[in-house]
Amino acid sequence: MENVSTLTWVIAIAVPILLLVLHKVILRMLFGVVIVPEDRIGLVTKKFVLLGKQELPEGRIIATDGQAGFQAQTLAPGIYFWRWIWQYSVSFQPFTIIPTGKIGLVLAKDGMELETGSILARKVPCDTYQDAAAFLKNGGRKGRQTAIITPGSYRINTFLFEVELTDSITVPENAVGIVTTLEGKALEAGSIAGKHIDHHNNFQDVDTFLENGGYKGLQEQVVLAGSYFINPWYARIELVKMTEIAIGHVGVVISFVGSDGIDLSGAEFKHGNIVSKGNKGVWAEPLGPGKYPINPYIMKVELVPTTNLVLNWAAARSEAHQLDKNLSTITVRSKDGFTFNLDVAQIIHIPTNEAPKVIARFGNMSNLVTQVLEPTIGNYFRNSAQGSDVIGFLTSRKERQDSAKEHIGHVLEQYNVHGVDTLIGDIVPPETLMKTLTDRKIAEEQKVTYDTERLAQETRQKLEKETAIAEIQKEIVKADQGVWIAERIADAAVKKATGDANSVRLQATAESDRMKLMAAGEAEKVRLLAKAEAERTEWTAKADAEKISLIGRAEAEKILATGQASAESYKLAVEAMGGDNFTQLKVMEAIGEQNIRIMPEILIGGGADGTSGPMSGLLGLKLLEDVAKRKSDKQNEQ
Repeated sequence: MENVSTLTWVIAIAVPILLLVLHKVILRMLFGVVIVPEDRIGLVTKKFVLLGKQELPEGRIIATDGQAGFQAQTLAPGIYFWRWIWQYSVSFQPFTIIPTGKIGLVLAKDGMELETGSILARKVPCDTYQDAAAFLKNGGRKGRQTAIITPGSYRINTFLFEVELTDSITVPENAVGIVTTLEGKALEAGSIAGKHIDHHNNFQDVDTFLENGGYKGLQEQVVLAGSYFINPWYARIELVKMTEIAIGHVGVVISFVGSDGIDLSGAEFKHGNIVSKGNKGVWAEPLGPGKYPINPYIMKVELVPTTNLVLNWAAARSEAHQLDKNLSTITVRSKDGFTFNLDVAQIIHIPTNEAPKVIARFGNMSNLVTQVLEPTIGNYFRNSAQGSDVIGFLTSRKERQDSAKEHIGHVLEQYNVHGVDTLIGDIVPPETLMKTLTDRKIAEEQKVTYDTERLAQETRQKLEKETAIAEIQKEIVKADQGVWIAERIADAAVKKATGDANSVRLQATAESDRMKLMAAGEAEKVRLLAKAEAERTEWTAKADAEKISLIGRAEAEKILATGQASAESYKLAVEAMGGDNFTQLKVMEAIGEQNIRIMPEILIGGGADGTSGPMSGLLGLKLLEDVAKRKSDKQNEQ
């Protein structure tokens, strides 16, 4: 019983755990449950059909009506029943992600065949390729698709569609995109680009472009700066710079596309058609300074300067525009057979309204220079030089320059160009002629020099004569001035002496007065000092006398007090000691204070017989002196 109970508990616990672990397998086997995660889609493959049609139509690989094979219908995230494992195979795949800045190009593996002549399949309603069944049922065609997938997340059935990522198109500032389409109608005969088509959102809506009759090939319309979702299987974009027209220029447009417009140049203009804007030919209205999105494959813009333009016929000089880079110094021959060179500068101006006619006539500015200006100016000066000798040409430079300006200006007016001025630069005559002219000029200058020197000599003689007269006159004036100066000096001396005498007298008087005042001042000073000194002495004497008096009085009082104290002391001592004892005490104090010796230092005595006493005393005295002397010397050394 215990074993049965234990087994029951084990089964009760193990079965739920097993169901938790193997619930997917169990649910899949028993109920055909399929759980699709949130970030996945389920791709279904049907292995066989129990009832109904088993095989797919010929040429098809995706089943839309329950046939066996790859199923068009995918499983979105969620739970699905009755997808038994023995009949269905479900694989999970992540969503198709199109990142920012990218687009998805779609290739369909199944569908109807492409139309003859088409390379792209047209768009059909299919929820951006997320509904494979709708794509096939709505007539979707296999192959590359016109529609693209923009950035985002999509549930794409990869059994049917392949998605290729590519970059979106970005046209930078100051640039334009030249479009060449790979799908559409063939261009009309005589056309080089497809005509403008509306409502296709800058070639991003391929189907609208094709439905509205878009052409295959180069397009007239361009794409401006920005980012675009353009299918590269449908169109190629070439980036080119904008056409810039600088200040001081206009741009004459030569259009290779458009209808044949009415010629606006007039009956007198025989050099090409000038048409209104939008037509084929040279536009009558040029473009002003600025930037323009011109398609260079269908239009050409010729720059024409509207300011004064200088062209130099000189080998060593060329302007920045480089239109005169091939022009060189003009070589001419004179009537007298000499060859010489001259530099010429021509200033021209092309009015804005005449610029289209110039381009219609010549094609560009370089042709204007080579076809008109170069031969006109060169031939004029060659013809002009042959009618004159070298010297005459050199001496009439200004007249010939004015004549050239008039003649060349008249010729240029016929070509719609205004000749502003013609200038003759350096003229280089032949070297031999220049030597002859130089020698002649030197001789003429020498003659002039000699004449000048002769006149100078005559003038110098006259000058010296006048100079001598002037010198004599100067001496006379100098003598007169000397007399007048002497008189003035004498008068000045007299006045100076008188002034000096008066000055000495005044100085003496002033000095005497000064001495008197100083003497009186000194006397008064001595008197006052003496008086002050006497008063000081008197007051000092009085003060000293009073001081002495006060000191004497104080000393007397001191002595009196001291005497009285001593007398009182003596009186008390006598009473205490007695008169004789007090007297002896005072005598001893006096002996002690005065260092009075009671006993002699040397006592000389005689012997018993009285004969050797004095001698012994003298010897002892001498000995004491020597000892005292040695002691004194020793103390001095120390």
